[in-house]
Amino acid sequence: MGIFDALNTSVGGLQAQSFALQNISGNIANAQTTGYKGIATAFCDLIPDSTTPNRQVAGGVTAYAVATISSQGTVSASTIGTYMAITGDGFFNVQSPTGVVDNQPQFSGVTYYTRRGDFQVNANGNLVNSAGYYLMGVPVDPKTGNPLGNVPQVLQFQNNFIPAQATTTLQYAANLPSVPTTLASSTATAGTITAAGGLNPSDFTNGFNPLVVGTPAPAYTDSTTTGSAANNQQTPPVAITSATLLSGTAPSDSLPTGFAVGDTITVDGTTITFTDASTALPPGAQDATHVRIDDTVGDLLGKIGAITGQAPTIDASTGAITLHSGTAQDLTVTSSSGGWTSMGFGATTNVARGGGGTPGAGVVIANDQTMFQQESISGGAVTVYDATGTAVNLQLRWAKTDSASLGAGHSDTWNLFYQANPNATGTQAAWVNVGTNFTFGTNGQLSSPVGTSITIPSVSVGTQSLGNLTLNLGSGGLTQYASSGGNATVNAINQNGYAAGQLQSVAVNNDGIVVGTFSNGQNLSLAQVSLSHFNGTNYLKALDGGAYAVTDESGPAIAGAAGHISGSSLEGSNTDIADEFTKLIVTQQAYSANTKVITTANSMVQDLLNVLR
Repeated sequence: MGIFDALNTSVGGLQAQSFALQNISGNIANAQTTGYKGIATAFCDLIPDSTTPNRQVAGGVTAYAVATISSQGTVSASTIGTYMAITGDGFFNVQSPTGVVDNQPQFSGVTYYTRRGDFQVNANGNLVNSAGYYLMGVPVDPKTGNPLGNVPQVLQFQNNFIPAQATTTLQYAANLPSVPTTLASSTATAGTITAAGGLNPSDFTNGFNPLVVGTPAPAYTDSTTTGSAANNQQTPPVAITSATLLSGTAPSDSLPTGFAVGDTITVDGTTITFTDASTALPPGAQDATHVRIDDTVGDLLGKIGAITGQAPTIDASTGAITLHSGTAQDLTVTSSSGGWTSMGFGATTNVARGGGGTPGAGVVIANDQTMFQQESISGGAVTVYDATGTAVNLQLRWAKTDSASLGAGHSDTWNLFYQANPNATGTQAAWVNVGTNFTFGTNGQLSSPVGTSITIPSVSVGTQSLGNLTLNLGSGGLTQYASSGGNATVNAINQNGYAAGQLQSVAVNNDGIVVGTFSNGQNLSLAQVSLSHFNGTNYLKALDGGAYAVTDESGPAIAGAAGHISGSSLEGSNTDIADEFTKLIVTQQAYSANTKVITTANSMVQDLLNVLR
């Protein structure tokens, strides 16, 4: 019986090698098939049962397929934007149409899985691969970029239209020159920033100071015209004489003009005699009979400084009060002390402030445009959009208003302007100050305002209203370093608005996002391609066209994948031609060997038959 068993075993061997040859031929045939996963062949021996080990014989063989679905194919670049490949674990979710109604594909709701990523947009706006499977994903809100749900659906991009979006944010990054190239003011005082080429409010039409804070008037000073020893520190000794002013304000005194040491005044019936403790004032001393500025006035000025942003100064030695903002106004200091008035001093002292100073209008009128452009530098331009999608050209200019090179109390300060009306005439506002002082430290970094952005209020250009705009400077986006050309270097100026647009094309990026290109030039996210993976990847059931179906052995699909999508790419077949040729030779030899066994067994049977004859 062993001869006939050998014949049967050899026949099984021929069948097994034929099975292997079939897989090899299929792998070689699909060596150029996108996303193809080869099928290997494994052999399993069939051992006949034996009661005694020393009588055990070799049995037959059977062959079975081994899937290589989890084996990565070679990824190559493509010029088609909707092509994509998966690197690593994962599958595209797809569906196959069951029919067409009113030129629209119908689906059964059964999801299949594929690695074949040669998707293109068809006439209905679906992404379909060359095997006819429709891509699934999650739609995305093009305005926010947020997914609209979490359940994958068959994607369709047809007649997509996006409404206009008004500009709300400007992304700005630039370097301002430490010394701008601007025309020096002809009216500026020597030693001031405007004499070196900054913006000088005195060059502009009266009442239209382009600064927001304005320029200060001269300091408040003591109006006393006699008795200089009372108000000034003296180097030589000074004696009190009848010409020394004791109290009151010029031109009238509350005490006789000839009042001197030894004279008296009567307060509420009490006679007060004035004596001189010394016949001379020591050098640098101040006369005690002259009323000093006390802490109450200092507190008042401190509050004024907090409001204006500029700290006032008090000089007790000269009697000067300086407010660094506003226009010329009288200063009134009132005393509530009864003793003050009982001694003959006025309860209220009015001090006239010197003339000068201008209020901050914060605009440049059309009549001053030429001067403004000479005393400022370009800050770039950007096209922005109002709520209707109308494009507006927003021009920016920088003007330096202070310089740290002027010494103590000064800092490198700039103002930013935008063009509000390019067709302005006369006293109409042509440029508007954004209302913020941009101050830089000695290291060239922005020290004020603090933070990464400011709000430009109520922006209007011509007849187009843009509302409030956020100017986002980022971290270190605005600097002041030396520039050989003396001009601003604008590194970035972008905005988030756009006009309405129609979808023109789609592409898939490396994050698996389907990005639409619209007629308004915007590239907006439309959908997120869905991926799935399985615990038993190699146990999926292979279908035509490189698709796979779920089996009990594969387990259910799990949303997401460890792999990632590469846009404008394709995964090729994982077939290794050299390996398949090697297997082909081995299979051929094994097949021939099995036929030889059959020939030999047949010869032995013939010999046996000859014996019987």
